[in-house]
Amino acid sequence: MTEDRLPLAELLAKAGDGDFLRSVAEAVVQLLMETDVDGLIGASRYERSGERATYRNGYRERALDTRLGSLQLRIPKLRQGSYFPPFLEARRTSEKALAAVIQEAWIGGVSTRRVDELVQAMGLTGISKSTVSKLCKDIDERVNAFLDRPLAGEWPYLWLDATYLKQREGGRIVSVAAIIAVAVNTDGRREIVGLHIGPSEAETFWSTFLKSLVRRGLREVKLVISDAHEGLKAAIRRVMGASWQRCRVHWMRNALSYVPKGQQSMVSAALRQAFIQPDRVSASQTLRHVADQLRGKWPKLGAFIDDSETDVLAHMDFPAQHRTKIHSTNPLERLNKEVKRRADVVGIFPNEGSIIRLIGAVLLEANDEWQSQNRYMQIEGMVELMAPAIDADTPRISTVAA
Repeated sequence: MTEDRLPLAELLAKAGDGDFLRSVAEAVVQLLMETDVDGLIGASRYERSGERATYRNGYRERALDTRLGSLQLRIPKLRQGSYFPPFLEARRTSEKALAAVIQEAWIGGVSTRRVDELVQAMGLTGISKSTVSKLCKDIDERVNAFLDRPLAGEWPYLWLDATYLKQREGGRIVSVAAIIAVAVNTDGRREIVGLHIGPSEAETFWSTFLKSLVRRGLREVKLVISDAHEGLKAAIRRVMGASWQRCRVHWMRNALSYVPKGQQSMVSAALRQAFIQPDRVSASQTLRHVADQLRGKWPKLGAFIDDSETDVLAHMDFPAQHRTKIHSTNPLERLNKEVKRRADVVGIFPNEGSIIRLIGAVLLEANDEWQSQNRYMQIEGMVELMAPAIDADTPRISTVAA
């Protein structure tokens, strides 16, 4: 019991009279989290124990708003698995709900009185016009800081996916593309690295976005994975100098569109034989063989395969450990569903800024969750992937090492 009191006493001794209650609350909550993590790990800090399940791995900062003011918490991180304080789960849900209400109200032009009714219906206190403005300004600042942050290190894989939204423009409703960019660094961790809104998918549209990523520090991109967007391939070559992987899932749908529905299962099974081959040469030979078999019956399908073979098999040039995640944009499916779910609530956005506010907030929240998870890709595959670049720059060292 004495040991449990010491950290709290030390923290309180440092607190000024004006912040006494807030400091007490911070200290108590921090002590609860530390004790909770000790039980989860199976050992306290620096304790040797055969029952230890994992180790601590630093902290992540989080502010908790209370009646005593904003408490600055340090949530423990684990090397394996993740930890989130159970007493914050309910609050996180209400925070999400409140943010959604405020964003929807701001975007839809709902009156302050109506916002106040919505917030009270959620069981929270009322909200004033100045509070709405302040909270939306805070959302904008956080989202912009997130979307414009510098990108350090090397990012060999980049996924790009477009979600189409409706926006008012000059008295009419237009469709705009919201491009979401996700990348994985050489530590095997993925992050959402960008959001871009535009009216079309011409080369200039893609080039502008890719250049903005490069300016922020995105470098050493080896492979870009996306659907077959117009102008993207040229932009990738010119800006990134990287290979392009055409999303295999979308490619299969495009291929089957040349085949009657009754024959699609058979054709799909034949095409998939190419994707289970161990290397690029075998995959290419298998795909060409299937194309030749089907060409007589469906010539347009054969021509489609001929034209797209290089792009749909690009992932076969990369480490086998990574191929299941780099052959399509499927890893972004869950993220895209969450974006669409939030966007559907709004329906029609009044301007580009409102899109960035809402979608950016969703992406910021998702990215925070990703950082508490395990590595997205194996580090061994990253070593294999980056080795050729090292050998090319330092051939003598590579020879000696061999």
